[in-house]
Amino acid sequence: MPPDNTVFIGKKPTMNYVLAVVTQFNNGNQRVNVKARGRAISRAVDVALIAQRRFLPQVEIEDIRLMTEEVSVSDDERTNVSSIEIVLFGPEPEA
Repeated sequence: MPPDNTVFIGKKPTMNYVLAVVTQFNNGNQRVNVKARGRAISRAVDVALIAQRRFLPQVEIEDIRLMTEEVSVSDDERTNVSSIEIVLFGPEPEA
């Protein structure tokens, strides 16, 4: 099961994922991971930058991890898919 502070990027509109990131920080998370594979990588970059520049100026990009994952296309065929994980880091939540 994925951690609660991870936002997986798919085919929905970009602002849906930006809202999810902002919600994670508003719920008290200090660190939020934005993950995507394949064609969704550019959307993940957009999500991280829009969240940071428009809604959460105090949040910084802590780390960017690039990976290649091997996935099954069919029973006997596998292929490589690029993936990205952008780690956003915010200030200590206020008590």
